[in-house]
Amino acid sequence: MSKVVSVTVLDDYRLNVVFDDGLRGIVSLKDELYGPVFEPLKDVPYFRQVRVDEFGAICWPNGADLAPDALHAELLARNKVA
Repeated sequence: MSKVVSVTVLDDYRLNVVFDDGLRGIVSLKDELYGPVFEPLKDVPYFRQVRVDEFGAICWPNGADLAPDALHAELLARNKVA
């Protein structure tokens, strides 16, 4: 399983993500912030509280998280097309 080792907040609800195997890329969450867990992330200062947990997942204080395997697969597929 791939793990996120670094996440940096960019403008417009985007994250610069780096994985333990060196894969990196930018993920946009602009159109993904809906539902009770993700709605609070629309507040930019709260969105900026993102971190990587001990399992290598991207997460926020309210329990919202992004599965590293899904992000890795998305970035890998995007890189193969590019």
